[in-house]
Amino acid sequence: QVQLVESGGGLVQPGGSLRLSCTASESLFEVNAMAWYRQISGKRRELVATIDMGTTAEYVGSAKGRFTISKDIARNTLYLQMNDLKPEDTAVYYCNRLFEPRYNWGQGTQVTVSS
Repeated sequence: QVQLVESGGGLVQPGGSLRLSCTASESLFEVNAMAWYRQISGKRRELVATIDMGTTAEYVGSAKGRFTISKDIARNTLYLQMNDLKPEDTAVYYCNRLFEPRYNWGQGTQVTVSS
């Protein structure tokens, strides 16, 4: 069973930056479109950014212009560079396949944006 492990979250002030990582237990990124999702407390999980099997990336809503999704196939790692963070970005961030069926969800990584 594929395992996804997210890391890199933390507490950051508004306007700050973080880089999230998602390491997979096996090679995934050449055969799956992948995505970052986030779940704000009390709300449904939502899509943040996607990357196809190549390098084409797309962003949803407020992530446009501030976040960058990328991947390192050799390291089986997906990244999300987040700049100009805002309090409304506070959430638990997850990675997974873009399309069903998805892998088991990892534990996520908490991002808190607060002064």
